[in-house]
Amino acid sequence: MPDFGEMADKAKDFAGEHDKQSDEVLDKAAEFADDKTGDKYGSQVQSGEDKAEDYLGVEDQDQQDQGGS
Repeated sequence: MPDFGEMADKAKDFAGEHDKQSDEVLDKAAEFADDKTGDKYGSQVQSGEDKAEDYLGVEDQDQQDQGGS
């Protein structure tokens, strides 16, 4: 049986080393979810993206470009 804790640690390490690419992937995933739901759950999708970024330690490049955190 796979060790999911170890996989999560590896994902965090990868995300930390590739911050911009990780943010782009999360943005695309959120955009895909919005498209598939007709933007009906936009705030929940954004919340999920934010939580994933926090969990992985990824800086949101969009907020950074706009002078955010």
